[in-house]
Amino acid sequence: MIKDPPLLRIRRNFERPSPAQVAAFQGVQTGNVVDCMDGRGALNAAIKPLDPDCATFCGPAVTCHAYPADNLGFFAGLDLVGEGDVLICANDGYRETAVVGDLVIGMLRNRGGVAFVTDGMVRDQDGIRAVGLPVFAAGVTPNSPARTGPGTGGLPVQLAGRQVSAGDLVIGDRDGVVIVPFAMIDTVIERLKLVQQAEADAAARVEAGATTLDAVAELIASDKTIEVD
Repeated sequence: MIKDPPLLRIRRNFERPSPAQVAAFQGVQTGNVVDCMDGRGALNAAIKPLDPDCATFCGPAVTCHAYPADNLGFFAGLDLVGEGDVLICANDGYRETAVVGDLVIGMLRNRGGVAFVTDGMVRDQDGIRAVGLPVFAAGVTPNSPARTGPGTGGLPVQLAGRQVSAGDLVIGDRDGVVIVPFAMIDTVIERLKLVQQAEADAAARVEAGATTLDAVAELIASDKTIEVD
């Protein structure tokens, strides 16, 4: 770098999904959402819920980036959080110090945030569970971060294999976290109807005794499959 970056860069003006768009994803399984996006959209499987019994959420992304071993960027993002938002904190996948603990997760709850997601680590598991917000992270360590920066809030971040922008729609459950880019929200809502109907039809066939997919059975019975000894 030619010179040191500013300690914080914050972008406050970004478009959030409408309440109706958010409501369309409430209670929807993450697997159904990725099926609407060509089977992709989930964060890396290393990002897991701290408490599988407190893992379901949906809301607009507020993004931030905190440098490794630092969490000043978290507070830049926290300053942008409003009612119903999900705070997404990229930490460069750093695993030697926690990026947050229970006290700041409590602050996130007090601002109206509904979940926290990071590719870094967290600490104070018992305290976080008591706060009652879904928290997804790469793991747990008691080591604490500094708060010296630099960091960003409201700007696009790279996290666990996905680019996330403020205003994207974020859905989480026990299976993981899925990012729906803002520009795709309405398209995914439309596709959800078809995916959920297909899931319901498949579930009915399984309940009725199905042992494989009809298409697979036809392929195995066709000349495209060769039986060998």
